[in-house]
Amino acid sequence: MIHDIELFQTLLRNLSDGVYFVDPQRIIQYWNLAAERISGYSEAEIAGKSCMDDILVHVDAAGTSLCKGQCPLAATMDDGQERVNRVYLRHKEGHRLPVRVSTAAIRDKSGTVIGGLETFHDDSAMVAALKEVEHLTELSLICPLTNLGNRRYSEETLAKRIAEAQRNHTLCCVMMFDVDHFKRINDTYGHPAGDIVLKMVARTLVADLRPYDFAGRWGGEEFLLIMPNFKPTELEPVANRLRVLVERASRKVSENRLTVTVSGGATLSRIDDTPASIVARVDKLLYESKKRGRNRITNG
Repeated sequence: MIHDIELFQTLLRNLSDGVYFVDPQRIIQYWNLAAERISGYSEAEIAGKSCMDDILVHVDAAGTSLCKGQCPLAATMDDGQERVNRVYLRHKEGHRLPVRVSTAAIRDKSGTVIGGLETFHDDSAMVAALKEVEHLTELSLICPLTNLGNRRYSEETLAKRIAEAQRNHTLCCVMMFDVDHFKRINDTYGHPAGDIVLKMVARTLVADLRPYDFAGRWGGEEFLLIMPNFKPTELEPVANRLRVLVERASRKVSENRLTVTVSGGATLSRIDDTPASIVARVDKLLYESKKRGRNRITNG
């Protein structure tokens, strides 16, 4: 007969949501298989470390660090109230990943809080798109480094989305991002580090998009985002959120932790737009951001 504790451990280990426990000092005591899969960190890398250490480094949509200030788990252990939040963890590979986090206090028989429980699941559109990526890779429409649409696929998608917007009298948002000082990264750390940065930026951008949005590698260190059915009031906050999430992403390479920023241009489709005209406009806006000091978005 299976003992209750063995059954409990088996259930926890095989849940689809990430689960971890911390003690009152926020030292991680348990880390299940889903937590490994979602975060990229194994239990051996995590167990015995504080959740305040340089590991997941949760931030909110504004890029504000939560681990050492407004940590939902610490707040729950303090007041006993359960919480549900959408935050962005830093994956082991460096990119920012949106997760839905639930926290609860762990109590002893007397009701005293003796630790905290956090469960989390991937809240990005990336998971649902994996099969589509595999299919498109077979058609040579995917950049093999970043797993985003390549230039050809980006151009095809842009033409379709602009035509749809004009036909349906809706707005399509187009954004272009360029990694700041990318040549300096390649020159300083080598091209393998540059590839790591491109993958980190790509995954951070695509993770916060809606399921029907599109992200493509336009070329080199440039990325094109296409977002149909867009509201004008969303343009600035969405573009800046993506910029901040990239800025808050980082990846350890040898003894260095690499961080980058992006400059961007963002625009909405017009009734007389063609793919060439909207690309020309957003490209001009991007380079306006470069001229104004980088790590910023110019809308137009």
